[in-house]
Amino acid sequence: MQSLWNDAEARACGEDALKLRVYTSRLLGREPSLVLHGGGNTSVKAEARNLFGDAESVLYVKGSGWDLATIEAGGFAPVRLDVLRRMAALPTLSDPQMVRAQRAAMTDPYAPNPSVEAILHAIIPFKFVDHTHADAVVTLTNTPDGEARIRALYGERVLVVPYVMPGFVLAKKIWEMTADIDWSQLDGMVLMNHGVFSFADDARESYERMITLVSRAEEALAAEGATVVCANDVPDTPQPDELLALSELRRTVSTTRGIPVVVHWDRSAEARGFSARDDVADIATRGPLTPDHVIRTKRVPLIVREGAEADTARYADEYRTYFERNATPDLTCLDPAPRWAVWPGQGTLAFGASVKEADIIADIARHTAAAIQRAECLGGWRALPERDIFEVEYWDLEQAKLRKAGRPAEFAGKVALITGAASGIGRACADALHARGAAVVALDIDPVVNEHFNAADRLGMVCDITDGAATQAAVAEAVARFGGLDVLVSNAGNFPANLRIEDMDAEVWERSLQLNLTAHQRLLQYCIPYLQRGLQPAVVLMASKNVLAPGPGAAAYSVAKAGLTQLGRVAALELAPQGIRVNMLHPDAVFDTGIWTEEVIAGRARHYGMTVQEYKTKNLLKVEITSVDVADMVCALAGPLFAKTTGEQVSIDGGNDRVI
Repeated sequence: MQSLWNDAEARACGEDALKLRVYTSRLLGREPSLVLHGGGNTSVKAEARNLFGDAESVLYVKGSGWDLATIEAGGFAPVRLDVLRRMAALPTLSDPQMVRAQRAAMTDPYAPNPSVEAILHAIIPFKFVDHTHADAVVTLTNTPDGEARIRALYGERVLVVPYVMPGFVLAKKIWEMTADIDWSQLDGMVLMNHGVFSFADDARESYERMITLVSRAEEALAAEGATVVCANDVPDTPQPDELLALSELRRTVSTTRGIPVVVHWDRSAEARGFSARDDVADIATRGPLTPDHVIRTKRVPLIVREGAEADTARYADEYRTYFERNATPDLTCLDPAPRWAVWPGQGTLAFGASVKEADIIADIARHTAAAIQRAECLGGWRALPERDIFEVEYWDLEQAKLRKAGRPAEFAGKVALITGAASGIGRACADALHARGAAVVALDIDPVVNEHFNAADRLGMVCDITDGAATQAAVAEAVARFGGLDVLVSNAGNFPANLRIEDMDAEVWERSLQLNLTAHQRLLQYCIPYLQRGLQPAVVLMASKNVLAPGPGAAAYSVAKAGLTQLGRVAALELAPQGIRVNMLHPDAVFDTGIWTEEVIAGRARHYGMTVQEYKTKNLLKVEITSVDVADMVCALAGPLFAKTTGEQVSIDGGNDRVI
């Protein structure tokens, strides 16, 4: 491991201790093998002036909920140092009492809650304290002779602390162990099965001591030949049966958890190599890399064996039994659904209520799998006993965080596919579904779709939906990316040039039918197998006012949209037994789309003898219909408001006397 210290960047911090603390914290956070997603914590001791101008010694310690990779000065909680040190001398202190006392000792009531390790940071007599969950160090501790390995590696320069529950109990243990110790003789501490501390009065020295300690652990692993198995080949494209199995597993996990989840499927060579091991069911289910991870991952993953329903039911039964073995009467069992899974030969799966959560769990699973394999090379992977893991999973402080969690967004955990999404109605629909929590897959022939929908939970793909093979591949990619499909908004289409029937050539007619009708039928056909395994699945077909009130010169468009509406009615009949709702939307006069330029609108207004504004609002309610209005209606049709409606045709046109 290399030091990332940069003199120029450090000089920009000046003599400001908190700025230096932010800087080196971010250096640690940049390295995933040191800290993952909120793991680890750092602090700095400094003098501050209170309201009366008196100097106070303050510990600035990482606040709850902050990540070292992105932490800012406001992410550090300022706590009076003398209070924290006096707390360490107390004979006992419950976790809720500790949290209240730390909160009361803060100099800024609006700062985040201090880390549960604040007391421990306070009793370490150095200005800068760094704490990580370094993979290499924890891997060494999670072996049968882990403590002996650590002592042999670091000698007397590192204090070795047996595993103790984080929080006050850990701080008290170290306070007692170090009562007569000469701290200047130490470069750091290793907490067995937990992590590593470094400290110094200089920011750079503390940071680089951490790098040195971890590097030595990495070198020790390499010297022992501790390696990770990689698969020799990774197929570019998942097979249809694999995607169906993935969708089925996602549905059963979601049902067991009680909320929709998305899936992060890790198909990398490392993940497939791990999953293909003959002993994977044994070694993967011995426990997590550190007890902190249990909050994200539960104690063990699901092992895919027999099929989605049987596997998930088995996991849930085993989880409830685990709870009953360890619980006290005052505890309530959490949901028994797995957070990650090992799919033999196929890689690993992470299940999250959002793409962000699934990605975090996938990262932890990846690091855990690597550590397990390296530890196996050193005599065997040995995690903490389940009782210790249970105590962290059902820790008062963690339970409090769960109770404070707000209600999920309307489409959280759901996957939506939208066509014609580069602009206009399609883009508005994709944006609206995403804003309401959905992971979205946006298809369009225009490459701009890649630019707008390019994020972890937004996948844009260039796709000509009149190309059946390309459409089928895009649907498969959507399922592989997020684990399934719940909402389909079939929107792509165009409005051919106005031509009377006698003037229309065959190409105009065929092109309209191909894009405005046939492509939708194919898309629906490709999506149905995944919608059948979806969560409250819904289809919205974008039809037109022309279905109900056609006009002259629009035969090619009107007939295709009428066919699309009839397709939707038949689909509603066929798919209702499987719980799939299909509804049609008839927008009219949506002028903020690509086909309506300012020139065209002005020309149409002149044709009717109206102003532009009068033309835009030539409906019974005298309101303008926008793409966002249509998108809001799409969300309603796909959401719980219309959960008991299928086969309906809904107009969004401000009221049209010809339709009425």
